[in-house]
Formats: sequence, structure tokens, C-alpha cells
Amino acid sequence: MLHPDLLDSARALSDRIVALRRAIHAEPELGLHTPRTMAKVREALAHLPLEWREGTSTTGQVAVLRGGGEGRRVLLRGDMDALPMAEETGLDFASTIAGRMHACGHDTHTAMLAGAAELLAGLRESFAGEILFMFQPGEEGFHGARFMLEDGLLGGEHHGPLPDAAFALHIMPNAPHGVFAGRAGPLMAAADQFDIVVTGKGGHASMPHETRDPVPAACAIVTALQAMVTRRFDAADAVVVTVTQLDAGTAHNIVPDNARLRGTIRTLSAKHRAAVHAAMAEVAGGVAAAHGVAAEVTITEGFPVTVCDERAVATGRAVAAEAFGEGAWRELPAPIMGAEDFAYVIEKVPGAMFFLGVAREGEDWRQCCGIHSPRMMVDESALPHGTAMLAGCALRFLQHGFG
Repeated sequence: MLHPDLLDSARALSDRIVALRRAIHAEPELGLHTPRTMAKVREALAHLPLEWREGTSTTGQVAVLRGGGEGRRVLLRGDMDALPMAEETGLDFASTIAGRMHACGHDTHTAMLAGAAELLAGLRESFAGEILFMFQPGEEGFHGARFMLEDGLLGGEHHGPLPDAAFALHIMPNAPHGVFAGRAGPLMAAADQFDIVVTGKGGHASMPHETRDPVPAACAIVTALQAMVTRRFDAADAVVVTVTQLDAGTAHNIVPDNARLRGTIRTLSAKHRAAVHAAMAEVAGGVAAAHGVAAEVTITEGFPVTVCDERAVATGRAVAAEAFGEGAWRELPAPIMGAEDFAYVIEKVPGAMFFLGVAREGEDWRQCCGIHSPRMMVDESALPHGTAMLAGCALRFLQHGFG
């Protein structure tokens, strides 16, 4: 059984959780180095019996809480970085730094994780084993989780084996208040970036026959890529290729030498990920050749597929039922094609990520702004639910494993 007052204990910490969230929200930091955010976390948790680990690649840190004896090891993770965008919420604690905003909820993830550390520290004599609290920067495309793994902060030469399980949360502002959601298997997609340069021969736009115009070829590549996705790949194992930029030319009467396409690739399996990369080079090259031009495809790999362990999802489902009651859990019918660098952790450690709805209680959550919106809002009264869920997953795993 879980601690019987888990949610009440988390709610008792609500003021601290909200205060930390607001302090982080007001001073958002980007990328792999978030020193002020990390300093706020360390100050908030300075009174707890935690052992801290620091790396060299990022300002991320791992706090270790040891229980009353030897046992299993479990990791809880919260990310800390913001997005390079202006905030339009009008909140009293809105971003004070121009062009930066916590529009993905990482401020709440960090605050909920800090709350879980506080809650669990008060229960440390009641469990055996270790809990690792992973405060991670650089999730927004910077591979922060991978760097912290490579620095050995989760386990390695100096810190022993990797944890036995790992859990994380992500808020959803356009999902029902206080409801958790998850699924076994692929939860979120691999995300890669592509850049295609189409090279021809420029000239006067009134005499295109004397040129090798790259623009029609680039346009044909766009449509050919869409046909490639629908005709080469099984729709049950989703593939998304989206062209988001097409740049060419400098004036209305000049055929340019080059045209450039950029965009994103999303896949739900390693097999399709590799196949898409190969197929894009083949399609772009073939279409370009048919137009008498050339195409060079560059693919920059992003995060891998986020694959949740069935046993870890069952743990979260059980905690939701026991700590929050009927209706607190929703099984996701399909993956979400966004990407998440917690994938690096659960490639190596069996684990799962869950979503937490933070729409204002009683409002139509379907009308709320989603993540990455400059007007994204969070009902902070849902944050203790996240703290209790993280703490509950840790306690249940330490007590029962994946049994």
C-alpha cells in the first residue's frame, strides 16, 4: 500500500511548489545551462538530506535520497529549460526576460519534482533503496538527458549501476484537470530535422530555358515526399514528413541557382526512422535529376522514440487509482507525434512518462491554449497531483518493483 495521505501531503506543500514554479517562470533560461534555475532548486531543497551530483556538460544535477536500508533504485526526472518566445499571459509572475517563456511547462515539472523530493525525504525511514531526482536542462532540442547520461550522473564508473526504473511527468494545459494519461510502447515520436539544397543554374527569369531552374524541382520534391510517406510506409506505424520552409531567389526577375527546403521527420520505430532517411535521399535525388538539377539531403538526428515499459505504465496506472481514485487515469489510444528527450533515459532504464492535465477545473479544456503557445496557462492547483504521482511511483516501485 502507498502512504495513505500521499495527496494530502503533497497539497500541504502546495505553497512551496507554486512559489518555486513562479520564481522559475519569471526568469526563464534556455539550453543546457540554466544556472539560476538550478540555484533556485538547490535553495528550495537545501534543508533536505540529499547528496548532489554535478556534471561538466550541463548545469543539470542529480539529487540522491537514501532510504532506511539497501534496496532498489528509482529515478524521477524534471526538465528545466524554457523556449525562445515572448510571453503573452499577463500573469503577475510572467517572464521578466524578453523573448523567453516557460511555454512547455518545464517550470512546473521542476517544481513538482522538488515537491516530490520534499515529500519523500519526510518518509525516508519508511522505505529501503535510493531515489534519484534528475533536474535536467536542455530538453528543448539540446539533448540534455543524453549529456547527463554521458556525464555518468545517473550511473557509471563513479556512481554505480543505472537506476532500476525511471518516471517523468509532462503537463498538458489542454487536458482535463488532474487527470493522468499514458500508454505502453511508443508514447512520443523520434524527431529529426532535414535540409535539402536543390542546385541548378540561375539566369534571367524571362529566359528560363537557358537556366536549370531549381524552384519547380523543389516544389516537386515537396509533393513527392508526401506521396512517399503515404505509399511506402504503413499508416499503422506512423511517419510524418513536413516541409516547413522553402527559400529561393532574391528578386522577381531572377532564376536562382539554389532552392532550399527544411522541415521535420517524425517516426515511431527505429526501422521506419532509418527507412525514411534513405527514402528521402532517393526521392529528392530522383526528382531533381528529372528536372536537370541536383539535390543534396542532410538529416540531423534529434531525439529517439519515447518507448514506455509496460510494467512502468502499470505502476503509474496503479498509483493513479490508489492515490486519486476512479477517473484519474486515461489510457492514450495512440502515440503523440511530438518528441521528448526523456527517451534517452528510458532507452537504458525501464520506465515511463505520463501526462497530467492542468486545465482550470470546470473549464472546457478543449478551448485552452496548448504547450508552446505564448498564452499557455496552468491551473497550479493541479501541481500537487503531479508531486503525489511522482512520489507514489517511486514508493510503489521501491516496495514492489514491477511486480
